[in-house]
Amino acid sequence: MKASLTVYFEDPFWVGVFERIDDGKLSVCKVTFGAEPKDYEVWEFILQHYDELVFSPSVETETRQIADNPKRRLRNARKQTGRSGIGTKSQQALQLQREEMKMERHQISREQRAAEAQRCFEMKQMKKKEKRRGH
Repeated sequence: MKASLTVYFEDPFWVGVFERIDDGKLSVCKVTFGAEPKDYEVWEFILQHYDELVFSPSVETETRQIADNPKRRLRNARKQTGRSGIGTKSQQALQLQREEMKMERHQISREQRAAEAQRCFEMKQMKKKEKRRGH
């Protein structure tokens, strides 16, 4: 399993994107930090809240073998720190998570509307019966 965290500024907040690759499947979680987090605050957040993070559904991704050349590692580290934003696979995973949450919200609100309509219908029926009884 490979995990990475990218912290970047998305106006007006600082955002962290956790990417987790396990068996060639990528899942992502987006966290809003608010003010610019210090290194120790990010580390503390990871230690305390990593288990509570809700990751998106897995998306197929290709994993590349990284060379052990120390110069190449340094170059890749510079490239990653200079990179802004998140990868397209991560964006796809976040979009998939958003769509699932949206479907859940629609389902819940639909059920609530149906329950409210049923309650109103029953109240009207009760009023009808009371009027017929002459109360």
